[in-house]
This record gives sequence, C-alpha cells and structure tokens, in this order.
Amino acid sequence: MLSRFMSGSIRNLEREYSCTVRLLDDTEYTCTIQRDAKGQYLFDLICHHLNLLEKDYFGIRYVDPDKQRHWLEFSKSIAKQMKSQPPFTMCLRVKFYPPEPAALKEEITRYLVFLQIKRDLYHGRLLCKTSDAAMLAAFILQAEIGDYDPGKHPEGYSSKFQFFPKHSEKLERRIADIHKTELIGQTPETSERNFLQKAQMLETYGVDPHPCKDVSGNPAFLAFTPFGFVVLQGNKRVHFLKWNEVTKLKFEGKTFHVYANQKEDKKIILTYFAPTPEACKHLWKCGVENQAFYKLEKSSQVRTVSSSNLFFKGSRFRYSGRVAKEVMEQSAKIKREPPEIHRAGLVPSRSCPSITHGPRLSSVPRTRRRAVHISIMEGLESLRDSAHSTPVRSVSHGESFMPRSRSQATDASEGSAVISDEAYSPSDSVLPTPVAEHSMELAVSRQINGAPCSIEEEKESEAGTPSLGEGGDFGADGRSAREGAGGDSALSEVEQVNKFVLSVLRLLLVTIGLLFVLLLLLIILTESDLDIAFLRDIRQTPEFEQFHYEYFCPLRRWFACKLRWVGGLLINK
Repeated sequence: MLSRFMSGSIRNLEREYSCTVRLLDDTEYTCTIQRDAKGQYLFDLICHHLNLLEKDYFGIRYVDPDKQRHWLEFSKSIAKQMKSQPPFTMCLRVKFYPPEPAALKEEITRYLVFLQIKRDLYHGRLLCKTSDAAMLAAFILQAEIGDYDPGKHPEGYSSKFQFFPKHSEKLERRIADIHKTELIGQTPETSERNFLQKAQMLETYGVDPHPCKDVSGNPAFLAFTPFGFVVLQGNKRVHFLKWNEVTKLKFEGKTFHVYANQKEDKKIILTYFAPTPEACKHLWKCGVENQAFYKLEKSSQVRTVSSSNLFFKGSRFRYSGRVAKEVMEQSAKIKREPPEIHRAGLVPSRSCPSITHGPRLSSVPRTRRRAVHISIMEGLESLRDSAHSTPVRSVSHGESFMPRSRSQATDASEGSAVISDEAYSPSDSVLPTPVAEHSMELAVSRQINGAPCSIEEEKESEAGTPSLGEGGDFGADGRSAREGAGGDSALSEVEQVNKFVLSVLRLLLVTIGLLFVLLLLLIILTESDLDIAFLRDIRQTPEFEQFHYEYFCPLRRWFACKLRWVGGLLINK
C-alpha cells in the first residue's frame, strides 16, 4: 500500500512520462507523453508511425504488477490506468479479430493481422490438424524467405524455424516439401493472404483464452471470437454460443455468468470462476466489448452495461468505438496509395526465429529475442505473450463449434486437430493470472454447466453405443459426485436467497433515504424564510396552502406536544 502511494506521488510530480510500446514485429516504439494524455493519443501516435488506417481491430495491452492483463482504455488517462511506475511498457496487439482477415482493404492491415496469427500459432492459441499446420508453416516460410533455393536453403532448413510450441521431424519435412513444390512464385503478399484464408477456417481462430474453473473445480478456458463465446476444457469443446444467442454477461467478485437463449427458447446460464476479482472483471469487460463490436449494427446502439443487477453494486462499463459493420464500411472508402511495408524478413523474431541463428532448440519454446539495436528495458519480460497461451489440445467438432459457412467450407468435422503427438503442457508457459484452487472442495460432476462428454464419447452416444466404463460412474464415486452436485446446488440456492435479501435491504435503505430527503425539502418549504423564486411559487399554490394548514400544522403541533411530554418525563425522573 505504501509503495503504491509513493509511486502515485512520484507520478504526480512528473509532467512527462516515457512510454515504450512493443509492436507486432517485435520492434519497439518509444515516445514521451504528457501526464494527462489519454489512451487515444498514444494509440494515434502508434497508428501514425505504422501508417495504419484500419486501426479499429487493434488495441494496446499492458500487464499490471499483479501480472493481470488489461486493455488500455482510450477514453481515460494513461497515467491513471497504469499501476506501475514509469517508464510504461505496453504491447500493440489485435484486439478484435476480423471475421474475414484476407478481405481487409489494405495490405498493411493484413500484414499486422498475419503477424498476430503467426504469434498465436507459435504460442499454442491457434490449434489445428497436422495437415493444416504444415500448410500454415509453409505459407510463413514463403512469405519470409521467398522461393526455395538449394544454394541458400540446405537440407533440414525448415527445422531452423520454430512455428509451433512443439513439432516433429516428420512435420518439418512436410513443411519443406510444401514450400519446395506448391508455393513457388508466390509473393509475400499472396502467401500472407493465403495464410489468413487458411487460418480463419480453423476453430480456434481469434481465441484469446482466459483461464477459469467451472463449478466442479475443473480448469477451463473462456474466449471471445468473431463468431461467439467459446469454452475449451481439456481436449473438449464444452460450449459455443453465437453472439446473437448471448443475452447478458455478468460478474460478481470471482464469479462470471453467461446468459444465453438457444433454440426453442431454451435459456441457459453458464457459471465460471476466475482466479481473482480483477481477472473476472477483465474477462467481463472483454466480453462486453466483443459482443458490442461483433453483434451491433451501429455504435449508437451501444449502451452502458452493469456487472450486477443488484442496487448500487457492481461495475458499469461502456464500449467506446465503432462496431465491425461500421469499420468495414469505413474501410471500403479508403482511397490512397498503398503504404510501403517493411517486412521483418530474416530479422529474428519470437514467433519465427531466423535460420541464421543455428539449429532449432528443443520442443520448449525458444527464448524471446529482440532486434540487435533494441535495448532491454525492465518490465518487458512480464509482457510475454506465452503468458496467456492456451494449454489445451483441441479437436475439430463440426458445425456446433463453427458458424455454418465455415463448417461447410472445411472437412474438419473428423480427425484430431492437434499439431503434435505430445500433449501441450501448461508448464511451457506461465499464466499471468494462475488459476488458484477453489476455496471449497467441490465434487467433480461431469454434467455441471451442461458440459458434454469428450468428443469420442459424443460420437459413441450419437451412434447409440454406451461409452466404456460408463456404468462405473454410477457406483460409489458416482453417488458421491451426485451428492457433491446436490451440495453445490444447495449452496447456490442459499447464495441466491442471501443476494435477494441484500437487494431488498438496499431497496429499503434507498426508500428511507428518499423519504428523508423529501421531509427535509418539506421543512424547508414550510418553515424557512428563504425567498427563492421557485420556493415562493410553490408556497403560493392553493394545493400547498391547503396541505400546510390542514395537514402540516396539526402534525407539527402533535409532534411538539409529544416532545414536551417526553421532555417532562425525563425532567421528572
């Protein structure tokens, strides 16, 4: 507490702050901002530096001293949002993934989105089948080193690149074969566009996972995509709700609720627990912004959202910015010469290390490197993107996970959508908000929140074949799980009753407060000698005079009599 107070005092004494923003190509943009500068000013500086016009898809992210991620709010002061001491360090990232990235108007925008998706692929957020992984990696090779040249690219050259968290030699050979034979003659722009077209068809496109736990205490990852709300749990696709099905997002403390209406007016409520209240609030704000951006037709339809339906409790937040439809309409009006793009080329980057830096390391992700001319500054390590990777292995599951157009355009409804034979280990990356164990020991229930079984079990149930070992679930363990689920429901009912009682008490207090204010106003009207125009007008109305002589004066005499009687009793005693 003392350190934060002192840091705030130090900031107040400074007129200017140094601010460093790490860009998507791992270069850094450093500038000086005024103490009262807002987030929009810094964002406009960066977009001017990049010559970027389609900027609504991007945002500035920072990490506070508690390792909690935040998106910089453009309408607020930068200094008031940052909890650390200057110089401030942030990152430019894609905040709203374009539904069709390959159809973006300008090449510079497509290139920046390409860098973001390449980063997602490397950090395990974008998962896919081995065949898709090989094609995506080959597109990256073609975009960065051009056509295959036997003189420049010796045997095993693809192994010098690190495209994924882990991959096998067989996959490396497949990447090299595609690059050698299928992509000859493609320009960097064409390869990047093909990469985007391929990536947007994947189920985990646009996923920025938030670690949580379900009501059974099982780890889960919540994400908001251009197409809806997604929950990933282990190797399962637990839920996918389209944006037009989501009706409300709410949080209280660490608890996050999603209200949705599905087919045949079926209403569902999903509940998850974030590691900290700050993480839950960040999750809620991300959901509110994504829902407004992708669902609404106009920015004038955006409304202020409250995190709770209780009186005078919770946070209020409003998305400020244009929505997706308006962004696309504005992009269509852009008419200028395409800006020059300085691609990274062979400059080493985290997402794809250069082939000039020796053989590929082990399956553990490569240590992040900067460009040679960039100095290392304190605090940048906390912004590691691997800090919010998704340690899950995803499997394709057809139409229910993707919009219909995307599910028809790909044959990913069958087969395993993993990029390696090994399970992706969460220990390969440290989450900025590690998921803490729930304070109560909740029994594991497989059907809490409507969570389905694994993909294999779903296929077996569709075929009418019971899953192996299913009967064992109804033994002693199954009974204990059901008892635990019953205890959970009882606890939730008690919590709901408590919340209702608190809400009624708040309503009662508000009512009493309003009556007290009205009483004060009445006394001022009847007893004071204030000669104010609107008070004089009220006093002169016939209704007020009737009320004053027939009701207020007798009531005042009655109160005065009672007070004299009570005073006499006290004096006699």
